[in-house]
Amino acid sequence: MFAQTYGSTTLGLNGVLINVEVDITNGIPALDIVGLPDTAVRESRERVRAAIKNAGLEFPTRRITINLAPADMKKDSSGLDLPIAIGILAASGQLDAEIVKKYIFISELSLEGKLRGITGLLPMAINSLHQNMTTVFVAPDNVHEALLVEGLTVFAPSSLLEVVLFLKGEQDLSPLAKVSYEENRANDEADFADVQGQFAAKRALEIAAAGGHNVLMVGPPGSGKTMLARRINSILPTMSNQEALEITKIYSIAGLLTNNAGLVKNRPFRSPHHTISDAGMIGGGRIPRPGEVTLSHNGVLFLDELPEFSKGALEVLRQPLEDGQVTISRVNASLSFPAKLMLIASMNPCPCGFLTDSSNQCSCSPNDIRRYTKKISGPLLDRIDIHMHVPRLDYSDLSCDKPVESSAAIRERVEEARLRQRNRLAKFGLFCNAQMGHKNLKSTCPLTAEAQYLLKQAYTKMNLSARSYDRIIKVGRTIADLTQSEKITDIHIAEAIQLRSNNCNLH
Repeated sequence: MFAQTYGSTTLGLNGVLINVEVDITNGIPALDIVGLPDTAVRESRERVRAAIKNAGLEFPTRRITINLAPADMKKDSSGLDLPIAIGILAASGQLDAEIVKKYIFISELSLEGKLRGITGLLPMAINSLHQNMTTVFVAPDNVHEALLVEGLTVFAPSSLLEVVLFLKGEQDLSPLAKVSYEENRANDEADFADVQGQFAAKRALEIAAAGGHNVLMVGPPGSGKTMLARRINSILPTMSNQEALEITKIYSIAGLLTNNAGLVKNRPFRSPHHTISDAGMIGGGRIPRPGEVTLSHNGVLFLDELPEFSKGALEVLRQPLEDGQVTISRVNASLSFPAKLMLIASMNPCPCGFLTDSSNQCSCSPNDIRRYTKKISGPLLDRIDIHMHVPRLDYSDLSCDKPVESSAAIRERVEEARLRQRNRLAKFGLFCNAQMGHKNLKSTCPLTAEAQYLLKQAYTKMNLSARSYDRIIKVGRTIADLTQSEKITDIHIAEAIQLRSNNCNLH
């Protein structure tokens, strides 16, 4: 007999509907799965066989052939266990073959027939709705993801037997109702009120947060670079629903969603160790998976001790910093992942760290310093909007009792600036100034005559690249937004140039 049902898997960040076709014929008992199954899918033969038997159902001792269509796409999700089991039961006459075609089944099976959660359920559920398949069976562990999709009827039985009894009409299952999740900004989040002094650095980070700009902090050990970076999330604006859904899909694919959680509301803050590989940074694998740059989408990627990262891991950042996405090509697939992130990097000015320290003498030779700073290539530096020096704090700064501005006060200004940007850039589908391309600058960044003259002088004397020219205007636009100015004046451009030129003689 022949039967078919539907499952789902993922390709990149999108779900793909899988047609599971099952044919049972006379012959030597065997179970063959065709249609480019990966290891996890090939091993489903043993899980499905044991699950059916341990559920008290009959596993047919005949020749079983299972085809996963489309046959030219690699399938690597253990979530195909349940549709394969349902297909076998329908083809063997234990279930109505017409009924099982109405639903999508997405779950891994344990050997005793229990339903287990899988990664990537959210994009699968979204795609199911797009394919006009409005009823889905998932494991209880995946309910919180499936319920995020409006218009989808979700059933979450605990075992294969419950699914079979429901399909036979012998047991009722109630569809689950959408639950409201409260995910507010964490109360224990680090606050800028904890940071004494470093007013110039705080101002630079406020500008970066307001416009989504990349930042490089250079300073001696103990000057507070890491402390400042780890507080950047406390002043970033709240994500829109669209941004939150993008992040939740990515974290679903990566298996980083916690149980009973709704949309991810807090912006990501990723801080990989400097031993990370190129593939770990950018993503990869036989079937490409997202890396740190994609996990930082709509959030922050913090690279502490920047020169300690391998050259390959740093150079792969060029494309995502420029284009806001990364494309990974493999024999099986070529996939694009979103990577609209803020890069916050920190480094010492020299190997010993004391080149710019007024209290300690640098012990590095000029060649040592040159080799150290040359680890950061010019093209990568050119993609970082703000270069700032973070000096060692004086004792008077640390012992001062003056009230320090809180993150909440800074975030209020950042939110206002971002609102102006969203209103201005909505027609381009952009969220912040850093995402603008060259063609967007002419219509959204009017410069006064004085600002144009100042920028021309800086471009000539500093030998700036065309990319640097664009990025200075973007930063100037953000500074103008913070002052609620429609035009970019020479004061805004002057501060943007200062933030761009303060590169501590890295090259």
